[in-house]
Amino acid sequence: MLAVEPPSGTLGQHAADDDSVLVARARQGDVHAFEALYRRHGARVHAVCLRLSGDRFVAEECTQEAFVLAWQKLGEFRGESAFGSWLYRIAVNAVMGWFRKQGTRDRYIRPVEEGEWDRIADRPDDIAAGMDLEAAIATLPQGARTVFVLHDVEGHGHEEIATMTGIAVGTSKAQLHRARRLLRERLDR
Repeated sequence: MLAVEPPSGTLGQHAADDDSVLVARARQGDVHAFEALYRRHGARVHAVCLRLSGDRFVAEECTQEAFVLAWQKLGEFRGESAFGSWLYRIAVNAVMGWFRKQGTRDRYIRPVEEGEWDRIADRPDDIAAGMDLEAAIATLPQGARTVFVLHDVEGHGHEEIATMTGIAVGTSKAQLHRARRLLRERLDR
């Protein structure tokens, strides 16, 4: 994302710093400190964007959007939570915003073909190892998928999910129940 080359030794120095030091430096305009934050958190942000969107292009766009927004809003980061959590919320909102702008996520998720689940289950030896869980998650409806990824994959609680997504805690619980039921149905085939 950032194409600026740090002076020799600078990035190594930043790698040893914790996020709060890097954030303080980045707030003062230190691009190399922000690059260190990007290198530290970029893979995790991209992973959650990919899981939520199910599309590499969308994930790349949303990851870039999350870091651009983080740079622009760095002055608003109060440090009440970890920088990674704050950045993560921005990434989740970037993916949700992408789908709101596009109208529906179904345009980006490949539907599972008739009989495809049978072929996946017929893979030799270990059905569980052969099952493409990411593909199964990708078939979930958007709300259920978002809550499932945030709760069961990323480990967030329902209250935190409600705050991140703007839904009620009860809705989060219901969506998680729905996601698990739908995944069980898919995996039992």
